[in-house]
Amino acid sequence: MGGYLKSFVKEVGDISIFFSNSARLLFTKPYRTMEIVRHMEFIGNQSIGIIALTSLFTGLALSFQIYLGFKIINAVNLVGPTVALGISRELGPVLTGLIVAARAGGAMAARLGTMRVNEQIDALDVMGVNTKQYLIAPRILAAVICMPLLTAVFDFVAMMGSYFLVVFLVELDEAVFWQRIRETIEIRHINEGLIKSAVFGLVFALICTYRGFNTTGGAKGVGEATNQGVVQSMVSIIILDYFLTNMIRIYYVVTGSSG
Repeated sequence: MGGYLKSFVKEVGDISIFFSNSARLLFTKPYRTMEIVRHMEFIGNQSIGIIALTSLFTGLALSFQIYLGFKIINAVNLVGPTVALGISRELGPVLTGLIVAARAGGAMAARLGTMRVNEQIDALDVMGVNTKQYLIAPRILAAVICMPLLTAVFDFVAMMGSYFLVVFLVELDEAVFWQRIRETIEIRHINEGLIKSAVFGLVFALICTYRGFNTTGGAKGVGEATNQGVVQSMVSIIILDYFLTNMIRIYYVVTGSSG
């Protein structure tokens, strides 16, 4: 246990230094604007399809299960706000983070790992290119920007799925559905999910780029780096969600807002 803990602390320190060195390069010339845009297109635009599909069926399944539970106690009018709170505060950012970490994060680790074992990164170093500024910083910034946008898409499509099930399949009152949501959901609930998603984007991009950038061992090493990057990103997102939820709740208490 002692050796494992020491290894964990060392790795966290290495990743923190890696992030510090990469993040400050965003503000030094030459600015890699086109690289940022290119990675935003890969992380954001190319993820919309799978995000929309996943969120639609998440909204349908969650609404139906909550409806069945609330029907027992004759509180079916609360299905809308309950789904809205669960999606906007928890399921939206977490599921979006897990999906994008698996799709885009794995690709980041694999591409950087392949470049490392093929000595392409070494060639860029020889040519005088700052590889962390060129390869790492744009990916991290693109992930931080795109994740809240993808989470907003997830929230919207999931609520449309919930609306379809509640109004057209189980035939509850449409006006009551929206009125209950308006009475319950506030901007801070949506903001909580968007803040979480930005942090999740930072975490998965940082872990996956770190794993890919430091790949060793040829093709086998690329596979291991990709696997480690995805698994560690997904576990980190789930763990961080708990702590972020409590930190935001404490912030509401300190500032006098209700949680």
